[in-house]
Amino acid sequence: MKIRQYVLLLSFSFILAFTSHGQVTPFEKDTDQTATYAETIAFYQGLAKKYPQWFKLTATGDTDAGVPLHVGVLSFDNTFSPELARQKKKLVFFVNNAIHPGEPEGVDATMMLIRDFLIRPEKRDILKNTVLVFIPFYNIDGGWNRGRISRINQNGPAAYGFRGNAKNLDLNRDFIKADSKNARTFNQVYARWLPHIFMDNHTSNGADYQYTMTLIATQKDKLNQHLSEYLQTTLMPKLKTEMKFRTWDLSPYVNFEEKVEGGLMAFPDLPRYSSGYAALHNAIGFIPETHMLKPFPMRVRATYDLMESMLKITNADHQKILEAYAKAVKDVETKTQFDLSWKLDMSRKDSISFKGFESGYKPSEVSGLPRLYYDRSKPYERIIPYYPHYIATQSITKPKYYVVPKAYEAVIERLQWNGVKMTPLAKDTLLEAEYYIIADYKSSPTPYEGHHLNRDVKLEVKSFKRKYYKGDFLIPTSQPAARYIIETLEPQAPDSFFAWNFFDGVLNQKEYFSAYVFEDAAAELLKKNPELKKKLEEKRAAEPAFAASASAQLDFVYRNSEYYEPSHKLYPVARIMK
Repeated sequence: MKIRQYVLLLSFSFILAFTSHGQVTPFEKDTDQTATYAETIAFYQGLAKKYPQWFKLTATGDTDAGVPLHVGVLSFDNTFSPELARQKKKLVFFVNNAIHPGEPEGVDATMMLIRDFLIRPEKRDILKNTVLVFIPFYNIDGGWNRGRISRINQNGPAAYGFRGNAKNLDLNRDFIKADSKNARTFNQVYARWLPHIFMDNHTSNGADYQYTMTLIATQKDKLNQHLSEYLQTTLMPKLKTEMKFRTWDLSPYVNFEEKVEGGLMAFPDLPRYSSGYAALHNAIGFIPETHMLKPFPMRVRATYDLMESMLKITNADHQKILEAYAKAVKDVETKTQFDLSWKLDMSRKDSISFKGFESGYKPSEVSGLPRLYYDRSKPYERIIPYYPHYIATQSITKPKYYVVPKAYEAVIERLQWNGVKMTPLAKDTLLEAEYYIIADYKSSPTPYEGHHLNRDVKLEVKSFKRKYYKGDFLIPTSQPAARYIIETLEPQAPDSFFAWNFFDGVLNQKEYFSAYVFEDAAAELLKKNPELKKKLEEKRAAEPAFAASASAQLDFVYRNSEYYEPSHKLYPVARIMK
């Protein structure tokens, strides 16, 4: 089968290379080459000039590279704006390429796919009900950092870009925190178009196996139930059949613990990743992962076929998808309970047929210790466990409104970039609301993508009145972006703005006491407050270390007095429940 696929690819490229009225990609001239950023944009500019009635290429927003991000739109009925797409009830299919420029198959496959739609009339019915929106090259500066040794595990092409951008950020961890200008622009482009289907092209790392293409789909339990039902019962079965017809077997992403034979586990696509981010906006997301060890031409062709297959299926099912999307939006606007955190359910498993290679251990020539290897002379197909189920570990009741102080400008900006509707308070207002006290949390000891992530957050909930000021923002939760709002503003969520350190200022105490001064005031407090004195005595009796520390006891009295600052560990976002 693999030889057949390779021959098909070569004949495919040969035919296109001699098509008199079509532009030829660098990959088609030499299948060990991937297009550079400059070649990619020049290619699309040529198409836009030749086919302006069907294809538009727009420079949009900023990137860390100091050049704008380009967005392409392909439509055969002049639907070149999101407003018109919604008016015409079009399916919006959004493709992102080169988020990791060392994984470039999507760049070359999309160039050929767009060109083929334009020059081959028989293909155009695939887009009859669809607007195809795509980013030709997302991580531009990573693409400029071109070489051939940064992905030692990968079989071609001859040269490719680097995973990190100019700030050495992994952009597939940046969708929520948006530290890069790329992500800030992406947030705004995505929120304008609000696609129904999202695809972000990648190449895998990891085990060896027979598949050229593996696929991460938005985790079914995290996706809205209406979208999830369509994904599981209709889209994925059709996609597997269509890819099989094109000679490609399709496997779930090969995510496992020790050995593949022990079972595959569904990928935990948090909102920091593209597919998890898409789910916050009620879209079905996909991350295609071609296998790094397969020849580059095979990986490009598999990506081409996957995109075309997906477009063919979703275009035919556009009405079903639009209906599921509408139900999902209504759900997030009206439902009151939302799940925030998840864990893999190892108590439930399915079974799948998997095509792998026998693996084992042999002495390492480097260390002399056992090392893992795969024996390609021993392919197998066998039934292995598959763990696709996640269960919620934290849920919250949705408030009617959140209130975010205008001082948190970075938070407000990110909400606005994502299309969140909000209203500034017209005057200073005393608000009765629920508030979180950060009772406990852990912070990662080493930096992760420029942050020390806060996690394992424990909260106390209190209700009281607090003053907010003119210009602070009132955010209703009955809107399509409700899930994005909740998962970024609830501090206990794994990718909340609190987790990404946007509110760390409240974690530090600002005012303290001089012990020799406060001693007399503390003694007077205990005389006037027998209940506080009783708590102090009980704590002394229960904790010998506390009883032996004068400063700890004095601090205990201070923290339980009116002198202790109320803003310490008070999460400043209000939850209005009524």
